Amino acid sequence: MKEDILDLAQAFVSIPSNPDNKEALDTILNLALSKLSNFTIERFERNGVKSALVYVGPVRPKKFKVLLNGHLDIIPGKPEQYTPVVKGKRLYGVGVMDMKANLTSMLYAFAEIAHKVSYPLGLQLVTDEELGGFDGTKYQVEQGVRADFVLTSEPTNFDIVYKARGIIWLKISSRGKTAHGAYPWRGENAIWKMHEFLTALKKQYPVPAKEKWVTTVNVAKIETNNQSLNKIPDDCTVSLDIRYIPEDTKVLQKIKKLLPKGFSMEVLTDEPALDTDASNRYIQMLQSVSSKILKKKIIKRGAFGSSDARHFARYKCPGIEFGPIGEGIGSDNEWVDIPSLEKFNTILTTFLLELDTPSAPIKKR
Repeated sequence: MKEDILDLAQAFVSIPSNPDNKEALDTILNLALSKLSNFTIERFERNGVKSALVYVGPVRPKKFKVLLNGHLDIIPGKPEQYTPVVKGKRLYGVGVMDMKANLTSMLYAFAEIAHKVSYPLGLQLVTDEELGGFDGTKYQVEQGVRADFVLTSEPTNFDIVYKARGIIWLKISSRGKTAHGAYPWRGENAIWKMHEFLTALKKQYPVPAKEKWVTTVNVAKIETNNQSLNKIPDDCTVSLDIRYIPEDTKVLQKIKKLLPKGFSMEVLTDEPALDTDASNRYIQMLQSVSSKILKKKIIKRGAFGSSDARHFARYKCPGIEFGPIGEGIGSDNEWVDIPSLEKFNTILTTFLLELDTPSAPIKKR
């Protein structure tokens, strides 16, 4: 099994499944599905984005007990990173930690266990998570895919991520009055007006000096139609990337209160935060299984970024992120710990089998 996991992980890394490479995305999805020929494979496609749902039996269950979720698209890297390299106990390559090697372990765990358990178990493979997962996981959810518990194999170093910040993308626009730049009192500068708003926004949501579990606002872009240096601009638009913690439930209302008269706001994206109950029995069981296998305490924590697990949150399907050991996500030296891939596989298979066995109440850790 260890060799199978490593071989498939290396094959995945060698496929440049960048978000804009449709041919490579098709290739890697088909390669993954070729390892699952003795299961039902339900294919989905929207806006040219392909994904698949794998399960036992001819008819999709109304609700899976557990759904394993993984993405095959990656953050693009340098050309040499698409050649996988093994150094000691590490496998290097673009996307190897996020999440090609993780998914390989999960895929083999599903293949080994799905026919053995009595409950409905599913595997969800998508190809657009790095673009937001709107036409992969979200589309499948909109088509009725549900689960009692969703586990996405994001890189977590064996921590259990049970909550993550939500995403709001906004466009804020201000209007002014044009005039010659030499006579600013005759006009109304839309950029200066926007500056005043952004100052108030930063006061409401200051940029933290270090890692902190708070809502943050990134001013991603500032635009104006004015192209002349000697003209006062009468329009200005800013694009904001807001990452909000589950506890901050009134972000949009707070921002609306800051908007001066004449400003407009367009919501481009409003994606829910992941906020699974830390005492969820699936989390408790996974924590117990992982602790026994790894012989260490398993931490439960929040994540600053988001994953496709959030798409289930809107429909009250609890989910988490959980994956093996690695580092360098999106960097020139992304790697995953090879022994941890086999341990990840063992944790998943043990966890899935134990869910099918009546047991004593799980003790909280």
